[in-house]
Amino acid sequence: MAQRAVWLISHEPGTPLCGTVRFSRRYPTVEKRARVFNGASYVPIPEDGPFLKALLFELRLLDDDKDFVESRDSCSRINKTSIYGLLIGGEELWPVVAFLKNDIIYACVPLVEQTLSPRPPLISVSGVSQGFEFLFGIQDFLYSGQKNDSELNTKLSQLPDLLLQACPFGTLLDANLKNSLDNTNFASVTQPQKQPAWKTGTYKGKPQVSISITEKVKSMQYDKQGIADTWQVVGTVTCKCDLEGIMPNVTISLNLPTNGSPLQDILVHPCVTSLDSAILTSSSIDAMDDSAFSGPYKFPLTPPLESFNLCYYTSQVPVPPILGFYQMKEEEVQLRITINLKLHESVKNNFEFCEAHIPFYNRGPITHLEYKTSFGQLEVFREKSLLIWIIGQKFPKSMEISLSGTVTFGAKSHEKQPFDPICIGETAYLKLHFRILDYTLTGCYADQHSVQVFASGKPKISAHRKLISSDYYIWNSKAPAPVTYGSLLL
Repeated sequence: MAQRAVWLISHEPGTPLCGTVRFSRRYPTVEKRARVFNGASYVPIPEDGPFLKALLFELRLLDDDKDFVESRDSCSRINKTSIYGLLIGGEELWPVVAFLKNDIIYACVPLVEQTLSPRPPLISVSGVSQGFEFLFGIQDFLYSGQKNDSELNTKLSQLPDLLLQACPFGTLLDANLKNSLDNTNFASVTQPQKQPAWKTGTYKGKPQVSISITEKVKSMQYDKQGIADTWQVVGTVTCKCDLEGIMPNVTISLNLPTNGSPLQDILVHPCVTSLDSAILTSSSIDAMDDSAFSGPYKFPLTPPLESFNLCYYTSQVPVPPILGFYQMKEEEVQLRITINLKLHESVKNNFEFCEAHIPFYNRGPITHLEYKTSFGQLEVFREKSLLIWIIGQKFPKSMEISLSGTVTFGAKSHEKQPFDPICIGETAYLKLHFRILDYTLTGCYADQHSVQVFASGKPKISAHRKLISSDYYIWNSKAPAPVTYGSLLL
């Protein structure tokens, strides 16, 4: 007997979602057993957002839920057991134990130790009765002696540690959480918490949580047979938690879409209190396969006062966002250049800015330029021997643009002209600079509705993300030898 997951959801009529997930806990070890027991009928535990929507629909708790739905409201579906099947993503998650009490929905998914097709009789699923016992135990703990929302928030913040003792690895040992509370070194609800030495003060003001995801993409493209192009994505998640109280607890979740690239090499801030082992073991050294952990990535933490980097990660995305071709040929006293750029169809075509810098090292100033471009504008910095192709905020519908022309240089002056020991002769590059707001190459995002805050007051939660180019080089395909990141650092 075990539980795959448990949720506590506050029912909030009149709000956009009609509810908020106040607490959730998944048990990965039980989930692996469910995958084995259920076989082809296995349905994975969904993320908090889809589960919330499906459960409120099934319980008829959505504000606009007034129409008759035969699959839910027909006479054949009269429910007398508080056990439901939730339709999520075209699959039915069953059995879901759920009931509403004091504007809190208590829900869990018991482990069924057999195939779900055909559906077994409830009496044979021993985890169902244990699920009810588990949820009633949580309800008794939350509302015994509880007088206001502040005390409820305090008890919710204690749940993660209590469940480590009362229900380790999803197996219920003691439904009376008060027993676990007596054995856990918590500060009393009525006694003030001690200020930790590393936290120099407390916040006073409107509660708010801000999450920012920044991904930087690097690329080295050669367009040479036998030489592989390389690219890499490095992500940083920055947070600022303005919350009252000495030790507020927060759980932040990072999610990926269905076709997102799994996060790897994850490094977390010391304020993170616990992590799923699958997050820690995901490494870019290992070959990618279908079993790679793809989230959700949950980070329970006790945040510091200042802004901090919650985590860093890398990811092996299948293609770079912009594919390029650059050819430069010397013809007597001038250079002939040809450039083709293509935006990958999966990338958001809405840039804050996008431009290509085309430097000419170890030469004199630009004295003459003839060019033709299919898109954008070209700026010439003659003394710096530099061309900047301003592409703008969007690629055309074809997603492809080109630039060609000839460049003539004057006499070289060692004092004024740019010098580079690598870019000699036909060894040359163009460098792309771009930024895309509200987008990440991996698809990683922070779901505002899945952020759990155990502190007084309901905080305002904001989440932002962006993709930035960093060391994004496209080398002359006529260059005699490829240039690597290592050689650029010499």
